[in-house]
Amino acid sequence: MINLDNYLHLKQELVNSNIKLIAVSKNQPNSNIQFLYDIGHRDFGENKAQELTSKHTALPPDIQWHFIGHLQTNKIKSIIPFVTLIHSVDSYKLLQEINKEALKVGRVVDCLLQVYIAKEESKFGLDEEELNEIPSSKEFNNLKNINITGLMGMATFTDDYSLVRKEFRYLNNLFNQIKTEYFKDTSTFKELSMGMSDDYKIAIEEGSTMIRVGTYIFSERVNF
Repeated sequence: MINLDNYLHLKQELVNSNIKLIAVSKNQPNSNIQFLYDIGHRDFGENKAQELTSKHTALPPDIQWHFIGHLQTNKIKSIIPFVTLIHSVDSYKLLQEINKEALKVGRVVDCLLQVYIAKEESKFGLDEEELNEIPSSKEFNNLKNINITGLMGMATFTDDYSLVRKEFRYLNNLFNQIKTEYFKDTSTFKELSMGMSDDYKIAIEEGSTMIRVGTYIFSERVNF
């Protein structure tokens, strides 16, 4: 089920901005995705490779698919031929594997480095030291089939919005630091993917360029 009023309200909030709305469609039937597609939406996010591959096959080919979940190395091959952006690169090893599979199909795949900013052990991501190690390594420049376009992070799931704001602000500061130090001449390093259904307003205020919104748009989820 789609909450159309919420979707239209969100689109209106973003109408005069450059912020991209990723409709998180995990566990949603193809019919719900097709409905949003038919009214003009193109960017959808999935967190499981098998589900993403199935939906890509069944739905219109010009959908921009964003992978936003924890990506296992043995699942990379299935999504590399078509994925628009991988938001969740949380290790150098994963980045190497993405590059290897992208080389096989002749693509350069856009990726975001996922940073651990939450006070929750269940979240994935790089710490600040690990984040700096990737672009500063000599081997990084040999990865010709990936393009790092920015950072991603998930804030703590809490009612303490001051904590959420602090975490988003920290991520924005890291983004600016990494861009200045390693990507200052790279025009495509410009994306900061942060903010979900419960905290997207704070994320926007703290510099997000992409928000990943699911339950606010899709009122309920079903088993895929």
